[in-house]
Amino acid sequence: MNREQSKPLIELSQVTKCYPVASGSFTAIKNITLTIASRQLVSITGKSGSGKSTLLNIITGIDSPTEGSVTINGIRVDKLSEYELASWRGKNVGVVFQFFQLLPTLTILENVMLPMDFCNTYPKKDRRERALVLLQMVDIRDQADKFPSSLSGGQQQRVAIARALANDPPLIVADEPTGNLDSQTATAIFGLFAKLAGSGKTVVVVTHEREFSSYFATTINIADGVIVSSVEVPA
Repeated sequence: MNREQSKPLIELSQVTKCYPVASGSFTAIKNITLTIASRQLVSITGKSGSGKSTLLNIITGIDSPTEGSVTINGIRVDKLSEYELASWRGKNVGVVFQFFQLLPTLTILENVMLPMDFCNTYPKKDRRERALVLLQMVDIRDQADKFPSSLSGGQQQRVAIARALANDPPLIVADEPTGNLDSQTATAIFGLFAKLAGSGKTVVVVTHEREFSSYFATTINIADGVIVSSVEVPA
């Protein structure tokens, strides 16, 4: 990939996020300006409480900034109404959680189809086949008719990634996606993220896993709510 040809997918300008607390106000992130190109695998690192998850929530539109602007794929996300934001998020962002968040009463196939059902992004007749294609992409199609409880942690995380891809969003975000996985499985998951970035997705991962730093095009380190470094790996 030629990074010089990549256009910014994520643009944050002077973003601050404050939360009300008993003593008045807590500033989780302060005056963050950040640009992330499309087709990149990017990590956000930092100690617990540094502001990583808040930054991720701002990028995904789960939280709105107290100050500053958030532009994702050309859309001013911070200017959207709650209804517009929900619709935008469903079609533009795929989220991968540390604890998978698969619905236990649905099969693996049904879990992957769910975002398509919510957003009506594909005709009903096409959703099952698309879900099967995504499960094949993450090497778990043979588990399609099983329930999450019968799968290993690594298998469940692969399903979660397939579900995040269901509506073909340009942005995939993952919050500590390998925190509960063994090192071999974690390596496979990061390899999968790298393939997704290579295929055109922008993937942003919050992680403590420093041993996988070579997978990332850029590593952003946060401390006390501010970016203290942003290191780009030579292409």
